[in-house]
Amino acid sequence: MLHYTMPQTSPPMSPLSAPATPRTPGAGASTEAPQQPASPRTPRPAITLTAPPSNKRRRRGAARSSLRAVRALFRSLPILAPACRFPGVIPRHGGGGGGGASRGHDGHVSGASRTTGTLFGHRRARVTLAVQETPGSVPILLLELAMQTGRFMQEMGAEHLRVALECEKKPPGGGAGIGRTSLLDEPLWTAYVNGRKIGYAVRREPTEDDLTVMQILRTVSAGAGVLPADVVGGGGAPEGQEAFDLAYMRAYFDRVVGSRDSESFYMLNPDGNNGPELSIFFIRI
Repeated sequence: MLHYTMPQTSPPMSPLSAPATPRTPGAGASTEAPQQPASPRTPRPAITLTAPPSNKRRRRGAARSSLRAVRALFRSLPILAPACRFPGVIPRHGGGGGGGASRGHDGHVSGASRTTGTLFGHRRARVTLAVQETPGSVPILLLELAMQTGRFMQEMGAEHLRVALECEKKPPGGGAGIGRTSLLDEPLWTAYVNGRKIGYAVRREPTEDDLTVMQILRTVSAGAGVLPADVVGGGGAPEGQEAFDLAYMRAYFDRVVGSRDSESFYMLNPDGNNGPELSIFFIRI
């Protein structure tokens, strides 16, 4: 005789989970997908840059004032030795360098002070100029030019590259601090590259990314290359890993102070006078 059994009623299935099967064990336990471990990122180096002396500019200004006073004193005295003269701080032009400053056998401009200059930026972002007293110090000048870094590096392929930065003089006033801004402390400049106006250049304070770049390059005296984006930040580049990488060029520059309203920076090539030359002029008119 055949016996019939009533089918057992199965519990209702949740629309958000599936029963466990040999292929999907424990499927009903959780509906969230397992999180993938984050890719390791290169940690940023600790910032150990040294601050430039706060009174160095004051000492430099006091030295110029003393030099002007000594010159004025000698002009008031009878001329006893016509052959004696004070060396000028403005380099001579027209001497063997295609109209550039006169240099010694080692390429150094006579009467100039040596500084470190770094041009860096993401390839599709604006190029930044950083000027340091030493490669391991905080920049005394950080200037952002209205030109893409990749475009600027292409311009460096020319034999000579001249960057002129102009700003207007403030009108004279009766206040104690009016009109006494240091030339490199001016906030806004009109920028020219080889005589062609490219827009403006803006002075800004260094950010954490800027200090990180300076920290990584603190042992580099001269050279060019690319820094990975995971260390210095992506910078909001639109597309491509190449756009996120940061290109840089670092070299020694001779800083020549012509007057209170003019300064020049001449790049020193590691190979002597061979290779492209870069000159940067700051003029207040």
